[in-house]
Amino acid sequence: MSQIVWKDSYKMGVDFLDKEHQLLFSTMNKLLRISENEEKSEWVCREGVKYLKNHTTEHFEHEEEYMQSIQYAEYEVHKRLHDNFRYKTLPALEAEMEENQYSVESIRHFLGVCIGWVVAHTQTEDQAIVGKTSSKWANIPHEKEKDALEVTIIQLVQEIFHLKAKMISEQYAGEDFGKMVCCRFTYSGVNKEKWEVTLVYEEQLLLKIIGGVLNAEYPKVDDMVINVTRYISRQFLERVRESFPTIDLLELEKESLLSHEQLVNSFERQQPACSLLFGTGEGYFAFSAATADSIRGKIATTIDPKNAMDAVKEYLVQESARPEERRTKILVVDDSDFMRSRMVKLLAADYDLIEASSSISAIQKIAVNRPNLVLLDYEMPVCDGRQALEMIRSEKDIADIPVIFLTGRGDRDSVKNVMALKPEGYLLKSMPDEQIKQYIDEFFKNRNS
Repeated sequence: MSQIVWKDSYKMGVDFLDKEHQLLFSTMNKLLRISENEEKSEWVCREGVKYLKNHTTEHFEHEEEYMQSIQYAEYEVHKRLHDNFRYKTLPALEAEMEENQYSVESIRHFLGVCIGWVVAHTQTEDQAIVGKTSSKWANIPHEKEKDALEVTIIQLVQEIFHLKAKMISEQYAGEDFGKMVCCRFTYSGVNKEKWEVTLVYEEQLLLKIIGGVLNAEYPKVDDMVINVTRYISRQFLERVRESFPTIDLLELEKESLLSHEQLVNSFERQQPACSLLFGTGEGYFAFSAATADSIRGKIATTIDPKNAMDAVKEYLVQESARPEERRTKILVVDDSDFMRSRMVKLLAADYDLIEASSSISAIQKIAVNRPNLVLLDYEMPVCDGRQALEMIRSEKDIADIPVIFLTGRGDRDSVKNVMALKPEGYLLKSMPDEQIKQYIDEFFKNRNS
């Protein structure tokens, strides 16, 4: 695990807060060095972790005092993020280390989470305090409310769909997880504000649900499946409304069926107030709620009592006209913006490219997008390619996805170390573009033959 480096881009321009941020980075670097030495005593690790926790708590207090002194508009939102980290995330990580007797693995997990949180928070929310960025969490529900919504949805999936669900992501942004049906409902609230709530069902999950409801097997989505889905979705949202009154769904004004392109378009236009993705073992299910009209242009299939039959028929015709074959998906994982851009430019004409700048981000994107191939940088900070491959191989649902390493080292010992991990192959970053493209094309040609 490499050290984390303080960069000028992290500076807020508030001297004492910048110094505290630098001290946080320095403290985590010291713990990184300790974690690499298995001979270091448990007591040293405990004291180091306690120091980091105390300094983090003290820094949060100082930052909150500063926000109040300048009457920062998003103070409550920012403080909630602090509270969630110091009262939930840190205690949970401490408990994990205690349970594992401060093993190297548990300390590295603790540091990985802390580093990821601190770096992201420093670059986004802390920059927003001084006006360098805008707070991206301004319209996000309170953490307790989000937790309550997660519990409510899991319970309703069990009660209504008779399936066990677990949350995979609390930042679903319309990622393509296979053929899907998207039902959007527009409500007005007490103060006439608009709420758009979208339920996204993976097709195989939907067929399972409706098959169970009607006690029949459905090989494909038809008008019966769509209509049953529409009204089950309404009942689902009614139960959400009863259990979670913060989402103010007073009166249903409009119902729509969205294509995947329209779903993605809505996320590009406006970040939802909350957007959660769940796995059920039978397929994926997403819940998204936004407080404004987020669709550009006309939605082709808007349903009302007069046109319901025709609208559903139009939607099915449009979806059936879409090409069944999806292009091969490749996930490129590299902390270098240049390398990712190079791969996208080189391969995007023939493949669908997904990008991730870290191993943790890669695991999340693999779970949602399930690529046909992962091009994985062998040398990355915090969590390197070796660790990423181990994580992929440890998850049975994604263990069979092929991985090809990207490496900048072509000497014999380096190549031997890479191949000892048993990837499907490796590519030298120094190879000419045409050789890399030929290698990828031949890989899929041989795999599909």
